[in-house]
Amino acid sequence: MCRWAAYLGEAIFLEEIVTAPCHSLIVQSRQAREAKSPTNADGFGLAWYGDRPEPGRYRDTLPAWSDLNLASLCRQIKSGLFLAHVRASTGGGTSRMNCHPFVSGRWSFMHNGQIGGFEKIRRVLENSLSDAVFDQREGTTDSELFFLLMIAEGLSRDPHGAVSRATSRVLEASRLAGVNPSLKLTAAFSDGQALYAIRYATDDQAPTLYTAAFAKGVGRCIVSEPFDRDGRAWHEIPQSSFVTMTRNCTSIHPFAPTVAELALAG
Repeated sequence: MCRWAAYLGEAIFLEEIVTAPCHSLIVQSRQAREAKSPTNADGFGLAWYGDRPEPGRYRDTLPAWSDLNLASLCRQIKSGLFLAHVRASTGGGTSRMNCHPFVSGRWSFMHNGQIGGFEKIRRVLENSLSDAVFDQREGTTDSELFFLLMIAEGLSRDPHGAVSRATSRVLEASRLAGVNPSLKLTAAFSDGQALYAIRYATDDQAPTLYTAAFAKGVGRCIVSEPFDRDGRAWHEIPQSSFVTMTRNCTSIHPFAPTVAELALAG
């Protein structure tokens, strides 16, 4: 699976998380410590917010450690809100369109996890989207489709509810297809103002998620795996949690979609 990191606070250079730390996202792309696969070499991506409402984005299919453009951009770009991702594919080819983060208007989204039995429910889920939402689909991954389901479920007005309803749609589609409902969802997404994250799985093996202060009074980061272990207090986010991070506070609430509970009980 993938590794990712997100930051919200005072503007910093992207390299301070993506390339410079001892266990930076670049290091994790070739030697992750808390993932099923230590190598995440199926592409990478950045989404960062600046003076415009929509994020800038850079994605490519090279392993993150071998792209000199990525290192150069991270050294030069300063942002108070950004998302960075290195990919280990669990489905969908290695193409730029399948690299995270995905973007729609002001929203950006990245994911670590997978929809179990995706090929058996993909068509049903895609057909459930309106033409306007489906027309935004560029790649073939379950991650991008889940993001579009969130948009269809009212992401712009209710982020927590939209993720819950999208999760319910996936699990209900699995149930109707006779597939054992299986979803691993550790994701981060943003509208350029707040940063949201979720850690959830239909079993008790949700991919890891941590948060920490970046520096006193500067900002906070939320990551799939810590990028250092010295001098920083990392807090693991509990499973089945929804995180809302603003510039003033961070809140964590339970996440338990109703359909998921019914599916597991059955």
